[in-house]
Amino acid sequence: MGPTTGEPRKVRGYAEVSHETGSELLEQVLGQRARVSARLDTIGAVIAVASGKGGVGKSAVTANLAVSLARRGASVGVVDADLNGPSLGRMLGLRGSKLVDGSEGVVPPAGADGVLGMSSELLLKEDAPLRWKGPDSDRFIWQGVTEAAMLREFLSDVVWGELDYLLVDVPPGTDKIGRFLDLVPTPAGVLVVTIPSEVALSVVSRSVASLREAGVESIGIVGNMSGYSSPDAEHPLPLFSGDGIRRLTESTGLELWAEIPFDPGMGSRTDRGDPPGASDDSVFGRAFQALADRVEQGFGGREVAP
Repeated sequence: MGPTTGEPRKVRGYAEVSHETGSELLEQVLGQRARVSARLDTIGAVIAVASGKGGVGKSAVTANLAVSLARRGASVGVVDADLNGPSLGRMLGLRGSKLVDGSEGVVPPAGADGVLGMSSELLLKEDAPLRWKGPDSDRFIWQGVTEAAMLREFLSDVVWGELDYLLVDVPPGTDKIGRFLDLVPTPAGVLVVTIPSEVALSVVSRSVASLREAGVESIGIVGNMSGYSSPDAEHPLPLFSGDGIRRLTESTGLELWAEIPFDPGMGSRTDRGDPPGASDDSVFGRAFQALADRVEQGFGGREVAP
């Protein structure tokens, strides 16, 4: 993935890619797929965290779940597969971290509670936008000009080592989870994050149907922003009307793994790179305690290939 410098890390430009033959490109893709398989052999459970649409707090859920599992003694890695709106680097306290090219590949930095992370945030200057350039430009572009190509590199060229869990924060959209499944056909499971709005729930229903068509058997629903956690109230106050999440679980036959309230203080900590997870006895903390319980029960720990 190239040398580490203060500049954006160059993968390859269009001129380099376009002069290769189809057989050369195919050979590279097949080689990467083999490396992906080898990397995943040392990981107990690869779990996708997905959503049908954006704006549901999927990345915040991923960050807080990761630290909740790590505090239980699990070794955890996180892949931020969202190239257009990466945020997990900041949420895990990784902004400014330097990537190191080792003999076996890129060594991911450790963030909050020792969670390893890889995000396109680490490949760009602070606040630099990700620019997608076409064939008529000689400027820097990302290899393959697709999210799938970069996700493949994050899985194949990063030295994850032996992990109990690798959480992959998949970009929003039903088609994006399909790209992930092309690379990881048999994940331990998929967590689908939604909020209790009618629009979000209708999109999630389609995402669940697509996952089932792809043969994914272990799917858990996570209800985020399920009420407003106020210090003056014993129970979270409602943010959305109706009982949409209950109807979603009934219509899909899936279980609700956790209901996470919106807590401004906890959200602020996550934004600062200090995700609280299940660190206290608040409603927010208990929700992530319950989610970590379900992940351990449903997806298990590390039993790597011999």
